[in-house]
Amino acid sequence: MKIKICLQIAVLLLVAGICTTCSRDAAKEASQKDKIVFNSSPELYELTSEWANVYCTLNPEVDIEIVQASETSIAENLQASAQLSFVSGDFEPEIAALSLWKVIVGRDIIVPVVSARNPFIDEILNQGISQAGLARILNNPDQTPWSTLIEDGPEVPVRLYTTGDQMLQERIAAFLETDQFALGKKYNMDPESLVARVQGEEFALGICYLADVIDPQGQNLYEDIRIMPIDKNGNGFIDYKEDVYASIDAFTRGVWIGKYPKKLASNIYTVSSAPPTRESEQAFLSWVVSRGHVLLDNHGFSDLSEFERLAQVKIIDGIGDGRPGGGATVLPKEPGFFTHPLPYILAFVLLFTLLMYFNLRRQSRRGEQIPVEGSLLGALAMNEDHVQVSPGLYYDKTHTWAFMEEDGLVKVGIDDFLQRVTGPLTRVKMKSPGERVKKGKKAVSIIQDGKQLDICAPVSGRIRELNTRLTTQASLLNSSPYSDGWIYKIEPVNWVKEVQFLIMGHPYKLWLQKEFQRLKDFLAESLKSEDAGLVHVLQDGGELRENILKDLGPETWEDFQIHFMDVSS
Repeated sequence: MKIKICLQIAVLLLVAGICTTCSRDAAKEASQKDKIVFNSSPELYELTSEWANVYCTLNPEVDIEIVQASETSIAENLQASAQLSFVSGDFEPEIAALSLWKVIVGRDIIVPVVSARNPFIDEILNQGISQAGLARILNNPDQTPWSTLIEDGPEVPVRLYTTGDQMLQERIAAFLETDQFALGKKYNMDPESLVARVQGEEFALGICYLADVIDPQGQNLYEDIRIMPIDKNGNGFIDYKEDVYASIDAFTRGVWIGKYPKKLASNIYTVSSAPPTRESEQAFLSWVVSRGHVLLDNHGFSDLSEFERLAQVKIIDGIGDGRPGGGATVLPKEPGFFTHPLPYILAFVLLFTLLMYFNLRRQSRRGEQIPVEGSLLGALAMNEDHVQVSPGLYYDKTHTWAFMEEDGLVKVGIDDFLQRVTGPLTRVKMKSPGERVKKGKKAVSIIQDGKQLDICAPVSGRIRELNTRLTTQASLLNSSPYSDGWIYKIEPVNWVKEVQFLIMGHPYKLWLQKEFQRLKDFLAESLKSEDAGLVHVLQDGGELRENILKDLGPETWEDFQIHFMDVSS
């Protein structure tokens, strides 16, 4: 007992010493706050401001100012200095004429939009518009009737409006594989006017950027605005592979996957007349690409693929080490407590000693041998024996759990099986307090670097509280799915009936055995044409690996949603 107390005191002293040193370093760094300034074109200002705010919250030693500027002002600034700027599209002519260092940080998307008040809106959404149909409208504005676009449509002409953006028209021309068409000034207007026209005219068709028709909260389209689907294969209807228009989330994910014409999506860049030389600038840009990309869909923009993100991060990280795109010298930070190896060595030795001591005590009391081999290998495999099952919880076949607390509210979350399959989660999209959820209907979305699964509620009722910690710590769903990683507290409306369809304990374990077999069947079918993928997922003997979806692409996640999560077993 005395030894245990002494060890605990030693740990406290070590932690106190580290905290004291850290507080001194923090105070010193606060007095030397690093101020950096970025320019931003107007359409990117809200996005870049959120990037700056979140990054400064995570890194209080840095102060980032985002200055909204026109493309002309940015071009002049780039000629006079090496200040970094965020711009969209393929640059305005005056910017494109400059020799620039640039990194891609996201995409902007061109969309055709129609009025939700159009009496043929259902037919429009089901049939969409083909490449040829769009060409007819743009080459003969106000002369192409809706009857040539949709079956049994009216003879009323399509009223065309665009934002008049030159780059937008050039990309539309590239999509149609024709010479750039010329639209008269009567069809060109600012985004606000275009939105008003489409909202107010039943037979209007607008062509604009997705960001132009997103509401200020960045979550939904403006009222009475709908995206007109693109019939990529020209078969006369929007089939499964083209149907990405159910929501903004579904649409931006569909663009990333490749279900939307690539020529209608343009890049978002950060540019400068020379590679950035300051470490704080490089660190911020690296974070924007590798971590900040999760904020893109909040503002109607689309993410890059994982491969593209890695390539852009390499450009940033290559500055100053002789690789292409670099040449700058980054000064190291002033040495501090954690730049010396001694504290790490002491902490590791102490922690290792403590773990060994208490493990030996526990094993000796139980009379068990200490496993030496297989522990690490076992962690790579996953079967029903590895999945945690918490007693007292009710489980649903949507891989969620429910538990009624003393106050009558039902706490819900996802089960350990699902988080082991997906691997580390990076974001959670939750509903708001007061909203209703229905058993078996979508209640929350879990996201890993843009790849998303929609999870259904295990019970019906009204959300009274949500776990706000998940907004910044989505990883709690992985590390603590049954406690700290809970998602909602729900006031149930039909608990007595619905609880009869939930399972506990041993029946849940038996059901998991079937789920593992179903998962193997899904992977074998989904990846049958990708032998390398199967090798990566399955071990010798057919055992599944943990985090099996982590390195698989968004197409597989979508298949998993449809053919595994949405199909009750």
